[in-house]
Amino acid sequence: MRARSATPAASGASTRGRLCSEAARLFAEHGYHGTSINDLAVALGLHKSSLYAYISSKEDLLADIALAGAAAFHAALDEVPQNASAGERLQMALRAHLGVVERQLDVATVWLQEWRYLTGDYRVQFVDERHRYEERIRDLLQAAVDSGYLRRDLDLAYATLAFLSVANWAYTWFSAETDVEQVTSKFLAILLHGMSNGGSRAS
Repeated sequence: MRARSATPAASGASTRGRLCSEAARLFAEHGYHGTSINDLAVALGLHKSSLYAYISSKEDLLADIALAGAAAFHAALDEVPQNASAGERLQMALRAHLGVVERQLDVATVWLQEWRYLTGDYRVQFVDERHRYEERIRDLLQAAVDSGYLRRDLDLAYATLAFLSVANWAYTWFSAETDVEQVTSKFLAILLHGMSNGGSRAS
């Protein structure tokens, strides 16, 4: 496995920022429930009681990281140029998503895996952002269908699920040697052209 990246935090970042960085690393490595407040305190070299000057609960950190992940994926999608063709935009969207996973592996892991432990308003806010992202991918696929880049009978619901499944689960196997450009090209070849050689199919 690659060395995991922490949440973006400059070397002179605030204690809250450093706390989020360490929480992202520990939540990604050990899980939200497998990480204690004491683990976080030790990681920062602070007394356990001192952490409550920066957070009211461990869930505050989980929400910060999960929502930071949502913001990173949306921001990457925002960078896809509007004036590109529908097919190009779809391809760049996949590259952008995988780029976030590569650069912020801890955050992506929490966004994709540990978010389920959010409760109340935190959970509602996160799920809203996740659904909004899914809709943006669906819209890109719809535009590609409308332009003729993708076939007219494409099932958009399943196509969106396939696109996101390919993009999301990369966090489980990305390594320091992963070539994101190559991964994007290979996934696109499979997503766009399938695995069939065009010959007869087994029933």
